[in-house]
Amino acid sequence: MVDNRHIADSDLLALLQQGNQNAFTTIYNTYWKVLFRSAYRVLNDTAAAEDIVQNVFFSLWKRREEAKILNLKAYLQQATRFSVFQAIREQKHDDSFYNRLALVTTDMITDNPLLFKEQQQLLQNIIESLPDDCKEAFRLSREEQMTYKQIAALLNISEKTVEKRLSKSLKHIRNGLSLSSCLIVLTSY
Repeated sequence: MVDNRHIADSDLLALLQQGNQNAFTTIYNTYWKVLFRSAYRVLNDTAAAEDIVQNVFFSLWKRREEAKILNLKAYLQQATRFSVFQAIREQKHDDSFYNRLALVTTDMITDNPLLFKEQQQLLQNIIESLPDDCKEAFRLSREEQMTYKQIAALLNISEKTVEKRLSKSLKHIRNGLSLSSCLIVLTSY
């Protein structure tokens, strides 16, 4: 086994690219616990957190030859964070969904404020790219805190139309953020 007290992450990555299983084991042993804690803190589910971390390491091994990783710790943390976002998105929106999302956002602000600002700007760009009718309904709902009934009365449309526009807006935003998160993970490190 590679002694991780005497070898830098960059050297471990070079060995990993060559298929060195001992380097992979050292990376796994060094980072597994911190990644698990990060995923568990948001998901509050041991099995899900373990699955996410296992998948992150599986992906690292599978992509070891082509991955361009400059900072191993940051790469693993971002990959874990992305996987947690994906797990939350795939779950039904239960009462604790927004609490978990707030924890992920807090982690992002703390760990990488530049990335958070980029995500905020991206969200604004996605909202701006909505069709005008959807954008207007979305802003009235989210920024003005108006109900469907109030929006329908203001825009002289049915509540069902408001519901459809907001549903379309949220789907567009989710898809845009999902794609961008994937691109950020793949291109940031």
